[in-house]
Amino acid sequence: MTGLLSLTTFAPMIGVAVLLAVRAIQGDGPKTDGLARWIALATTLVTFALSIVLVLQFDANNPGFQFVEDVAWFAGLHYRMGVDGISVLFVLLTAFLLPICVIASWKSIDKRVVEYFIAFLVLETLVIGVFCALDLVLFYLFFEGGLVPMFLIIGIWGGKRRVYAAYKFFLYTLLGSVLMLAAILSMIGIAGTSSIPDLMVFKFAPWLQTWLWLAFFASFAVKMPMWPVHTWLPDAHVEAPTAGSVILAGILLKMGGYGFMRFSLPMFPNASEMFQPLVFAMSAIAVVYTSLIAFRQTDIKKLIAYSSVAHMGFVTMGIFSGNTVGEQGALYQMISHGVISGALFLCVGVVYDRMHTREIAFYGGLTQRMPWYAAVFLLFTMGNVGLPGTSGFVGEILTMTGVYQASTWTALVAATGVILSAVYALTLYRRVMFGEITNPELMTITDLDKRELLIFVPLIIATLVLGIYPNLVFNLTASSVDGLVGAWRAAVGG
Repeated sequence: MTGLLSLTTFAPMIGVAVLLAVRAIQGDGPKTDGLARWIALATTLVTFALSIVLVLQFDANNPGFQFVEDVAWFAGLHYRMGVDGISVLFVLLTAFLLPICVIASWKSIDKRVVEYFIAFLVLETLVIGVFCALDLVLFYLFFEGGLVPMFLIIGIWGGKRRVYAAYKFFLYTLLGSVLMLAAILSMIGIAGTSSIPDLMVFKFAPWLQTWLWLAFFASFAVKMPMWPVHTWLPDAHVEAPTAGSVILAGILLKMGGYGFMRFSLPMFPNASEMFQPLVFAMSAIAVVYTSLIAFRQTDIKKLIAYSSVAHMGFVTMGIFSGNTVGEQGALYQMISHGVISGALFLCVGVVYDRMHTREIAFYGGLTQRMPWYAAVFLLFTMGNVGLPGTSGFVGEILTMTGVYQASTWTALVAATGVILSAVYALTLYRRVMFGEITNPELMTITDLDKRELLIFVPLIIATLVLGIYPNLVFNLTASSVDGLVGAWRAAVGG
């Protein structure tokens, strides 16, 4: 269906135009704010519906790009869009999480409401564009453009140290991408094209691949983030509003992993093989080190943020494992983590909206006052530690299996991270949920309301369905992943 990708990508901008028109007509006020919430929700639901149509019409047996749009732009550049089995599910994940973020912000955001939802809708367009772009320049514009609305979301609607966290997030990610921009310009000059499909089969000289790989790695490693360039993430998570944390962990971190699979492996295969031990070492350190750091946290949100860094360590190991099992596991882990981590941050938002603190020591005995909340939090905690039957188990077991085939020691070290994740996650749950209520302020705390239950139901369904029937993902990704691994092994002679 020609134009479906562009329609899905830019549908949120229609909502932006409507929001601006409504405020121009009605001005600011409670009535405009209320209408803005419904417009944002309707827009994100329409975008989600379009993404479902995209997936339903996707040919899983075709390893190439589909729904391709190619229009001459300017100066020899093209507006190229398309998706394959690696990218189509990220479009669906983005569109799936945005309506949940809108509902989660329904009551907690009461200042500059119109601007807040405009920022989210613009961010949705830019993120979907990242996963659909088939032109290097277009990809870079979407990739870097997403920094701006996220910077505003953290800096305006965040916590007490929001300005510091916003600038740290912006500078880390921007500086990493400057090197990628230099590499992009070099690639276009050498290959004579900015087409991503053409560059995926272009053979760069091995010595040049090394420098290009490092330039792209600088950007994607910060975006994931990998150890030791991960320090911006805990600050950004802690200060961001709840919905901002959901998008940050659920989607923005996945742009780094997607970049490795789309660019590093197919375009620089020799360099990817050469730097495989480096990636394994950094990933293994990330899994163990950040798990230990998570255990020592006193802020619930910061603990979950460090947990995200550890889980992304499994992803990078799987991506560079060089086999189909590891690649599939990494891709599945990114989708699963997008759902589970987003849900955990929403769980934190529930108690923060009531008590206005995220300190672990403040809570205790919540099962007595919030039994439904305790059950929901338990499910996502189990998913986060990889309990069989949840989506978290599938991704972790496949990535470790794939990595074991490439590096036994790396897999053994990473396996300790599974144990450590259970330690810090279950310790957090015990301290917050069990025991007697010793804080008198908690005696008035209320359980989940209907709006909050509505937020969690689709996330619960996704976690369980993907855990029980993972072929829903594998059926879509298999052909593209097989093609990616086959091309990489052929290029390096493996």
